[in-house]
Amino acid sequence: MLKELLLQFFLSVLPVFSFLLWHDKERGWKGFKPFIAFTSGAAIVLCVLTSTVVHGYDVDFRIVPYLIGSLYGGYPVFMGLSLLYICTRLPQMDNIWEALSFGVFTIFFMITFLVVYRSFQRAAASGRERIGLLMTAVLSCVLVVSLNIYINQVRMEWTASLIVELAFGISGILLSIWLSIYIIESINEKQLLHIKVNQLSNNYRNEVEKLQQFIDKAPLAVMIINDQGQITHANEESLGLNSLGTAYHDAESLKGERFQDVFQEDGDHICVELLQQALQGQSANTITEVTGEKILLYTSITIHDTVDGGITGAALIAKDVTELNQLRDEVDRMERLSLVGQMAASITHEIRNPMAVIRGFVQLLQERSPQSQHEYYRIIMEELDRTNQIINDFLSLAQNRELKMEFASLNASIQDIVPLLLADANLRGQSLKVNLCPELPGMMLNDREMKQMLLNLARNGMEAMGEKGVLSISTTYTEQEVSIHIRDEGVGIPQEKMKHLFEPFFTTKTRGTGLGLPLCLSIVERHRGKIEVQSAEGQGTVFIVTFNILEPDFEHNTA
Repeated sequence: MLKELLLQFFLSVLPVFSFLLWHDKERGWKGFKPFIAFTSGAAIVLCVLTSTVVHGYDVDFRIVPYLIGSLYGGYPVFMGLSLLYICTRLPQMDNIWEALSFGVFTIFFMITFLVVYRSFQRAAASGRERIGLLMTAVLSCVLVVSLNIYINQVRMEWTASLIVELAFGISGILLSIWLSIYIIESINEKQLLHIKVNQLSNNYRNEVEKLQQFIDKAPLAVMIINDQGQITHANEESLGLNSLGTAYHDAESLKGERFQDVFQEDGDHICVELLQQALQGQSANTITEVTGEKILLYTSITIHDTVDGGITGAALIAKDVTELNQLRDEVDRMERLSLVGQMAASITHEIRNPMAVIRGFVQLLQERSPQSQHEYYRIIMEELDRTNQIINDFLSLAQNRELKMEFASLNASIQDIVPLLLADANLRGQSLKVNLCPELPGMMLNDREMKQMLLNLARNGMEAMGEKGVLSISTTYTEQEVSIHIRDEGVGIPQEKMKHLFEPFFTTKTRGTGLGLPLCLSIVERHRGKIEVQSAEGQGTVFIVTFNILEPDFEHNTA
């Protein structure tokens, strides 16, 4: 009898062990329900074929695959297995009492299944084990009751061997059901854990890739080393570090190298010193290095293990702050312009009125003085006029008012000042050439300021030339820009002074104020234009003023 029970036990758990062999992590639970339905049905048939008869009653474990297949396969599988279970059991019944006992058990099983199925589906792994065992225990009690009715009706006696065999059978059914649920839920937990690990791995990989892309694309030079001093990561920006060896043509070639070896200067480079300090656990250090016009800001940090806090490496971050320094200089220039405005506003009424009075009395004294002293008075009045012009330049540069723009042509503004320029050129022994584009379109401009800008640039060119020099003024037109070219044949401007041309108070003239070109730049910028300067020493200078006529502020409605 024990051999038959052991055989029934192994056949009852056949679906689960088959699933254990069939399942893999990649396939997951795809096709599980058809698989468990087929193997459970096969196990039911095998249990029937190997059933044994005890005191005229057929004993087998077909209830185990029937229950497992129904719980995990759902309602369709439950209906199919119920039909198979009944069809395989009916031919084995020998009398009405056995059929009655089977009917009571089957009906109770179906009702119990329908009651607990939804709870089983919602329960966790341990909860499913408890539900399965509880359901089996209840069914075992029903089975014992039905067997008791059957034994009493066929007038059998309860013997010790019958009780032992019944106990073994019920224990085997309980064990096989618990083992089946335990194995399936263990596989399920491992599968969920595998999915979770994959998700965490994917998330970690995505975050690493984001960090990698950030480091690679950031406008910073980043170099990371491990605790052995080997470079584990470097972006393309790091190739621009000062004194980096020329043998390294891309960031990949730096990986695996010792950081002391990639810098020239025999290990004395500032980067080597910072990384050594970081590997020793010193706090973050920031050092500035100036090489010519290039300014680099170096920062080193220590990388610690998040678990034990040990040093696992270091990182070097370098930032080119040259442009930032230039912006700072530009801010300084704007602050100086603001200071000029404040000065101009405060001295306007305090100086111009007394100067007008002084000039009037000087002129009166000149008229009453001997002819021999007239030259002294002329010089005094010229200096007063020059001082007044400086004040006017202060005021023009400091003004930040809204311009009144009108639709006009640059050609017209140039033609208006040509007589003045011709007069200046004749006094200097120079000549003037004007070549205006006849198709030049109109634009929105302030005529007074435009003439002031043109006069300043033209007179600067004349002052830079000697006698017989030629000043050329021309206009050009493209699809979206109009340009003015003012070319002289002067001495040219040294390259080291080019970048300071438009700074207030910077001048190359002995009697200049340094406000003429800043004033021109201010006017051009208020017209949304730009000034370019091209110059070579001994060959002259050309100022190119360009305006974009497609800018919204320059649109003109001719309707």
